[in-house]
Amino acid sequence: MSRATPANATSEAVVDRLYRPLHDLRVSVTDRCNFRCVYCMPKSVFNKDYEFLKRNELLSWDNIVSVVEAVAPLGVRKIRLTGGEPLIRNDLEELIERIARVDGIQDISMTTNAALLTQRRAASLRDAGLKRINVSLDAMDDKTFHAMNDMGVNVSSVLHGIENAVAAGIDNVKVNMVVKKGLNDHSILPMAQHFHGTGQILRFIEFMDVGNSNAWDLTDVVTSAQIAERINESMPIEPAEANYKGEVAKRWRYLDGGGEIGIISSVSEPFCGDCSRARLSATGSIYTCLFASEGHDLRPQLEAKNPEQLKAHIQRIWEIRQDRYSETRTQVVTLRPKVEMSFIGG
Repeated sequence: MSRATPANATSEAVVDRLYRPLHDLRVSVTDRCNFRCVYCMPKSVFNKDYEFLKRNELLSWDNIVSVVEAVAPLGVRKIRLTGGEPLIRNDLEELIERIARVDGIQDISMTTNAALLTQRRAASLRDAGLKRINVSLDAMDDKTFHAMNDMGVNVSSVLHGIENAVAAGIDNVKVNMVVKKGLNDHSILPMAQHFHGTGQILRFIEFMDVGNSNAWDLTDVVTSAQIAERINESMPIEPAEANYKGEVAKRWRYLDGGGEIGIISSVSEPFCGDCSRARLSATGSIYTCLFASEGHDLRPQLEAKNPEQLKAHIQRIWEIRQDRYSETRTQVVTLRPKVEMSFIGG
């Protein structure tokens, strides 16, 4: 079987055992968050007694940039900053500026709940080199949204953050809604109606079994087909072609020209075969799957300050990769611990 050459490949581009290239790196800059979303950081676990990482335990900007410089020659073109909530880091702009200078990196984005995104902050992030923002918003009414974020944060706080991003010139803003049956699935249509025609793409995400603390159950999943059907009944949609191979969301286009939505279906329709993403934890471990049990600690290589050694180590990690958890989750007969999403980002 011959190895396909990925788009924008370099001579050092790497593929794993299933011939999947490494295109994207998601970087967690903190494990802290100002929300306690029930599907990610439930308050029952992440309460006042929970010990978050100390500042000196987090990777430095120097170390993060070193990892980015190591993966760019291997084929990485996109960097997404995650958390926790990345906006908790007041010096995030410095990191973005430095990543933007790395040869080969074409796109820097961020996943945020946007509650801390003032217009001034949005402008400074844009000026630093941030091109795209994915905003988490799980309902349009405060009662449901309070039940989701569990910190009493109102919908208006997030909507203002989105407005600030657009006003600052960050035109590529997507909104992510995690759908959990019986909790916020009644908000599917109101969310679609609100963002219809705004230019902001709304993406629905099936409730996933990430980490060990979100009490995931298959019966809580509203499938992508069910989500599409609910929207189509009131706002007719049709399938649209993917923008690129490995795009996580299946695209749907409104027939009336009101834009599009996306649906991420890693439970009902796994897309492991096209997964080209690695994740760097806030403490310096590389995870090759969102549902991984263990990561690969890069700190020894970072401490050695040998760029070629670091690059070679990451290359070996990717070359032996064969993760496809979403495709095999129903075959797992024993429960195994998984890393929490708040530790490696979404």
